[in-house]
Amino acid sequence: MSDSTRELLETTKDVLLRCWMFGFVLLVISLGATLLTGNLIHDLHGSMFGLTNHELDLIFYCLMGILKLIVIACFFIPWLSIKLVLKQS
Repeated sequence: MSDSTRELLETTKDVLLRCWMFGFVLLVISLGATLLTGNLIHDLHGSMFGLTNHELDLIFYCLMGILKLIVIACFFIPWLSIKLVLKQS
């Protein structure tokens, strides 16, 4: 592996790690916002769209699960793969 390829993979690995961390920080912030302002969110969005609290909770937690899957699939798995490739070479 050439030095330029190694440097590119190192940089990409660092960027993916930061994106993975920011993705999980976003998940923690959204969970905290939901727990702290749950009634405000339910009142605002429930009245706008005619949804019950259960339906809003279901939508929100499904979206959090999708975000978690996207963060893992798009950032963590490529980061881990690049890290293993760099370790082997």
